[in-house]
Amino acid sequence: MIEDRHSKTLALILATALSAFGCSRAMGSPAQPDLTAEPKATVAQPVPVTTTPDPILGKGAYAIADVAERALPSVVNISLTKVGRRTPIPFPFFFGPPEERIEQGMGSGVIVSADGTILTNNHVVADAKEIKVTTYDRREFDAKVIGTDPKSDLAVIQIQGAPEGLTPIQFGDSSKLRLGEIVLAIGNPFGVGQTVTMGIVSAKGRADLGIVDYEDFIQTDAAINPGNSGGALINMEGKLVGINTAILSRSGGYQGIGFAIPTNMALPIMQSLKANGRVVRGWLGVGIQEVDSDLAAALKLPVKSGIVLSDVQPGSPAARAGLRRGDVIVKLDGKPVTSLGQFRNSIAIAGANRKVTLDIYRDGKPQSVSVQLGEMPNEPLVGSGAKPSTPSGPSPLDGISLAPLTPEHRRAFRVPGDVTGGVIVTNVSPGSSAARAGLRPGDVILEVNRQPVNSLEQFQAAYAKSQGRVLLLVNRGGNTVFMVVKR
Repeated sequence: MIEDRHSKTLALILATALSAFGCSRAMGSPAQPDLTAEPKATVAQPVPVTTTPDPILGKGAYAIADVAERALPSVVNISLTKVGRRTPIPFPFFFGPPEERIEQGMGSGVIVSADGTILTNNHVVADAKEIKVTTYDRREFDAKVIGTDPKSDLAVIQIQGAPEGLTPIQFGDSSKLRLGEIVLAIGNPFGVGQTVTMGIVSAKGRADLGIVDYEDFIQTDAAINPGNSGGALINMEGKLVGINTAILSRSGGYQGIGFAIPTNMALPIMQSLKANGRVVRGWLGVGIQEVDSDLAAALKLPVKSGIVLSDVQPGSPAARAGLRRGDVIVKLDGKPVTSLGQFRNSIAIAGANRKVTLDIYRDGKPQSVSVQLGEMPNEPLVGSGAKPSTPSGPSPLDGISLAPLTPEHRRAFRVPGDVTGGVIVTNVSPGSSAARAGLRPGDVILEVNRQPVNSLEQFQAAYAKSQGRVLLLVNRGGNTVFMVVKR
């Protein structure tokens, strides 16, 4: 479900397979490849089509029917059998174990090489027992999973038996898509058979939707429905620019907002899955947050964009390169940093052992730092979440109650053992400036205006000296973040 700040009634729905019980659930490799170059031995040459002037598409554009005809043979239908589990309804004196049940599902995929390699969504083939692929010319083949990446919702499967006559699609450069550009979505919605729909690129770089860990979606109003997952989003040259993945919907069907994973993100992930069976992502080892006007003013920054390092993990690539908490990154390899999602994805796609150059501001002064990235650890960081409140004393900061970080408070709020200083927030008044800043019970305030605080007295003294904006460094569930509270 989308958070309340988006909508209380809209649901994100993975455009996934139909099952026997109806629609399914609602809702880096090394150096970056040249996305304009075509794989030398695996991608077929494009089918010649005629170009004619068009008042909408422009001079030399392909006719829409020609574009569709060119790409249709590269899109396949995927049907599969999954083993699910269902808890039996308890009768008096009977409580049985979960029962296995066979579920049928379907989705779509895109042929990316002549040997039968297919790119699709992870949620299409996850937990599949058997996979069948039906091509455009109605041939049916068995397929097996080569690798999956739940963090991006991508998967690679392979047709068995070395079939001949397959038509791989050409990859386009998704970074060149423009808002308003016409695109076509091809897939198998609701299992009715291969379908082509048309729309435009409504937005780019959609992130923070809560669908997967790594998000950089193309948004389109081309009709996408359950069963379209893993299908192709193509441009007007018939080249693949995205893998259709999810929709935003009240009803569970198409309502004009669909999302596709861009090829610039999908291609290196696909290559890593084929080479390693898993994705090797780059890792910097920092906590990050976007710079806004309040944070820029509190940190006295000469810029009002970029990302600020709220934490640097000991022993991480960032720590070895000398990066510090409070550094503001404005460029990555010479390209402006515009959002958290963009920066995070760029680091991940760069891959392990890659050297990157970061342009930063430290104490208001610009400098460049070279960092050799590590490999993203598989273990998740310490989790977070709101914790129960316990009684505590008043605070000079309006709207919150603070307490020393005692063993009792550690247990009550599950504060990680490596948090050794600070004062803990035990209550936040709704509507207060602290609540508006995002403070929650269980947050541990480590600094006030860049000064460490380890007692209520230190907090009160540091707060009393502040005027206008108060910059807090907060540890939440093991991760640190800067917050600005207005007095």
